[in-house]
This record gives sequence, C-alpha cells and structure tokens, in this order.
Amino acid sequence: MQIGFKLFAEAHTPQEMVRQAVRAEEAGFDFVEISDHYHPWLESHGHSGFAWSILAAIAMRTERIGLATGVTCPTIRYHPAIIAQAAATTALLSDGRFTLGVGSGEQLSEHVTGHPWPVVGVRHAMLREALEIIRLLWSGGYRTYRGTHLSISDARVFDLPETLPDIVVAAGGPKAARIAGELGDGLFATEPRTDLIDAYTAAGGTGSRWAEVPLAYAGTVDAALESAHRLFRFGPTGWKIQAELPNVRNFEAATAFVRREDMADAFGAGPDVETHVATVKGFADAGYDRLALISAGPDVEEFFTFYEKELAGRLHDLPGR
Repeated sequence: MQIGFKLFAEAHTPQEMVRQAVRAEEAGFDFVEISDHYHPWLESHGHSGFAWSILAAIAMRTERIGLATGVTCPTIRYHPAIIAQAAATTALLSDGRFTLGVGSGEQLSEHVTGHPWPVVGVRHAMLREALEIIRLLWSGGYRTYRGTHLSISDARVFDLPETLPDIVVAAGGPKAARIAGELGDGLFATEPRTDLIDAYTAAGGTGSRWAEVPLAYAGTVDAALESAHRLFRFGPTGWKIQAELPNVRNFEAATAFVRREDMADAFGAGPDVETHVATVKGFADAGYDRLALISAGPDVEEFFTFYEKELAGRLHDLPGR
C-alpha cells in the first residue's frame, strides 16, 4: 500500500503545484499524481498548467517522492509518440520515480485541436493503439506502426531510462479495465469499485491498483462540504457526462443543480480523523493499493498538517501498508 497526494492543477498555479509536491514529500507521502488537462472543469477553477513542465520542475525539486500523471490521454491532444518521449524524459529526470497514467480522455480538453470527438468504442480502440505505439518506441530503435487510427513512421525515442515507467490505465467501466489488464501495468480508478478490479484481473492484470480518494478537511463539516462543492461539484455528474461535455460553460450548467449536501455522499469531510480514515479504508477494502488523497478543503496547508499529525499514522494500519 502507498499513500499519495493529488495535485489538482485546475485550482492552483503551476508554481503552487511544485510547492505542494515538495510539501507532500516533506509530509511523508509516497507519491504525487497530477491531472493533465488543457481546460479546467469549471470557470471558477481558473488554472490548468502544462502537466509535463510541472512534473519536470517537481523532479528537480524533490528526491524521494514518486510522480505520476493522473491521467494523460495519449491519442488526440497528444500523439502517443510524444507521450512516449515525454514519459521517458520524465523518468530520467526523476531517477526512475515516474509512473505514466493514461486514459481515453474527455472532450473538454481533447477537442481543442479540432479533432472530432470519437464515440467511446473508437476511443478505446485508439487507446489500445497508443499503448502499443508507446511500448514499441520504448523497445528502442527506429519504429514504424500502421494502425487503424494512429501511426508512426520511422520514429525513435533516443533517451530511454534503463527501467521503463509502469503504465497504469484509467477505467470508468469494465471494458477499459480489460484494456488495463491486457496492455497496462496497473489500473487507475476514481471510485472504490470492485467490478473494475474483477475485470482487470480477469484480463490478466496483476499490477498496482490506483485510486483517487476524495477528502475535504476543515474545522467544520459545513466548511469542508462548502469547499468540496466549490472545487469538485463536477464529480457527481459521473464519467459519462465528464467525458462528453465539450467546454467549461457546459460544466457550469451541468453542475448548477448539484447541492453542497450531494458532496457528502463521496467525500470524507470535516475535522474528524475517523471520517477520513473510513473513506480511505473503503478504497483499501475494495482492493486498491495506490491511494492518492484529494484535498478538497479550503486550506491545503491545513490538510498537510492534519495528514502529518493525525491521518498518516492511522493509514499505516491499513491492509497492505
């Protein structure tokens, strides 16, 4: 079991993301994972820095903590040849501390290149081809690949680490979980769903199981839920909405009727350590062993202090730690 910290790049500047990663290392977290989007989910978020530049800066400012994308879409906004190069370089800069998290993406960030947004079956087919291309380029030498959707021609990644990064594949349903089992080194999820793990293992998956755990620390439950609503009210819309809406204005409209109380169904909220432990334990009990804690409270520094003084010790008792 490893406990990580989610770098929510939509709500903070790139400089603050680097500071938080350094602070997470000081606080004892095992890894940080960063969202990789072109747009924020909501207009009020106000940020969405380039994840790969931020990761490079973090690699230079830290010594121990693991780094990961959570997650990158290597099919439309990025070509998989570029991600193969970017991930290899990040692994070198971090001395082998990098994990490549990938997924089939959301229209919100992928439409910006003008490419039509494919139906989900095509997106999954594209993700399969992208993973094959990345693996091929990581095998060294000049490579050519002709797929139905994606191709490379006489391409080579010159700077490869001795130990290649693991690739963990995000899944919102069993079909994507099977891709993770067949072509990935791990599974990435945002809910404590055992059906995703079942599909992953049935497809041959034996690697790590990553998940984001929604927590909101504050002095009162009301303050925690208010902050969670402000930052993460897009979450209750679900992946079918999140993958399909094309722009920030759509998300503002789609979340207009999400209430503060609705956030209580997903978030461990408030000052009580037992509440937070129970939320994290739900993911551990479901079988996930790489847990990235989301800080949706109003003060991230207060969350780091809470983690150091109260939460970290309790999480060490979880199965597999």
